[in-house]
Amino acid sequence: MSSIKEFTKGIIKENPTFILMLGLCPTLAVSVTVINGIGMGIATMFVLLGSNIIVSLLRKVIPDKIRIPSYIVIIATFVTIVDYTLNAYVPSLHKELGIFIPLIVVNCIILGRAEAFANKNSLFRSVMDALGMGLGFTFSLIFIALVREVLGSGTITLKLQDFGWIWKVPIKPMAIMVLPPGAFITIGILMGILNSVMKKNENC
Repeated sequence: MSSIKEFTKGIIKENPTFILMLGLCPTLAVSVTVINGIGMGIATMFVLLGSNIIVSLLRKVIPDKIRIPSYIVIIATFVTIVDYTLNAYVPSLHKELGIFIPLIVVNCIILGRAEAFANKNSLFRSVMDALGMGLGFTFSLIFIALVREVLGSGTITLKLQDFGWIWKVPIKPMAIMVLPPGAFITIGILMGILNSVMKKNENC
């Protein structure tokens, strides 16, 4: 598979959320506002990229018997960096994301890519895979959060600390959309739309 395909597969064809259905726990929990989706997506992509790089570089050094524990230590290191950085520079976002930042350590997307891809491929291919999967996860979070926030709160929030914007949308909010059932409804509808579009493209 070419480097371009390694990059693009995670955005649509193997999207972690809508196709592989991985990382749904943080997706359901933090996708209440657009800024939360962007923050969690970028944080996850940073950890995914860092862990893929290290795992790929050390794939011939790490013994098979301690492979998974080693991956978790590597991932936890990058999660700690993200956690401290967000807490220091954007504490409001850090507070909003809460426990879901440390839980990136056990995100199936990151551990899965380390085991299934970075452990078997070169550094460049692993970087392309991480960027594609990270962007795919980020885009899915943004789309889900956009639908939920607009329909549930009547706003679009792109504000960190005292910088940014909150746009008011002239619709009557539906409270269910910012609750857990709204997350399931939104993901289900978006999955159905994406699968329908992909099937139509395959038949063309």
